[in-house]
Amino acid sequence: MWTLSGFADEISPDPGDQTTLLRELGMSWLEFRSAWGTNVLDLDADRLGEVKRTLDANDIGVSSIGSPIGKIFVDEDFDAHLVRSRHAVDLAHRFGARYIRVFSFFVRPGTDPDAQRDEVLRRMRALADLAERGDVILLHENEKEIYGDVPRRCVDLVESVGSPNLRAAWDAANFVQVGVRPFSDGYAGLRPHLEYVQIKDARLDDGEVVAAGLGDGELVETVRALRADGFDGFFSLEPHLSQAHSLGGFSGPDLFTEAWKAFTGILTAEGIGFR
Repeated sequence: MWTLSGFADEISPDPGDQTTLLRELGMSWLEFRSAWGTNVLDLDADRLGEVKRTLDANDIGVSSIGSPIGKIFVDEDFDAHLVRSRHAVDLAHRFGARYIRVFSFFVRPGTDPDAQRDEVLRRMRALADLAERGDVILLHENEKEIYGDVPRRCVDLVESVGSPNLRAAWDAANFVQVGVRPFSDGYAGLRPHLEYVQIKDARLDDGEVVAAGLGDGELVETVRALRADGFDGFFSLEPHLSQAHSLGGFSGPDLFTEAWKAFTGILTAEGIGFR
C-alpha cells in the first residue's frame, strides 16, 4: 500500500475545503504549504491553531512542511533565512511532520550554477545541522533555476553535505522543464538518496505541466522501478494544472481530482494498492 499526500492548497485556500476533498478522495495526508493564501511560515499563531484543529477534526496528517526555504538567491542574506528555517523546524514538530521541503538557492540569470557550489554547500550544511538538532529530515526538491536543478548537481549536493537529515525529493515535471528525461537521466544516481516523490508531469517540447502520465516525466517507468526496489515513502500530488509560479501553484478541486485520478489510474494499472 503506497501512501498518498498532496499540496492541498492547490484545492482551495481554505483548509476546510481542502480537508473535505481529501476525505472524499480517501486521502489522510497533506503537504502543508499555505492556507488562506499565506505561506505556512508566515501564518500567525491563531491561524496555525485553526489549521491544526481542522486537520485533527478530519484525521488528516501532515506528511511534510512545504516550506520555501532555499528559495532566495544564493547571494542574498542567509542569516535571516536561517532564522526562518528554525521556524520551519518548530512547525514540523507542532504538526507532527517528519519532513521539511527545501531548495538549494536560486542562481542569478547568466551565472554558472557550478560556480556557486561552495556557497550552496555551506548554506545547505548549515540547514542540515539545524535539521539534525531538530530531528527532522530536509527534502531537497529539484527546481528550475536553483543550484540543484539537474540530477548531477542534486546528487553532488546530497552526497557532499553528507547528512542523514538531508535527502532527495523527486519532481519529474521540474526535471522535464530543464530538459532532463527524469527516469532515463536521473533515477539511478538519485535513487540511493530518494525519500519522497512529488507527482507532477510536464511536456518536454513546451514545458507545460500536465496530469500524471500525459507528459514526458516517465512516471510509469519510475513507479515500476520504485515498486521493484521496495520504496515505501510518500507520493505527494502537486498538480499545478491551473496556475504555476515561483512559490507554488493552484489547480482547484476539479483539476486536483483529475490529477488524483490520473496518478491512481497508473497505480491501479500497475497493480499497486494505495491509501
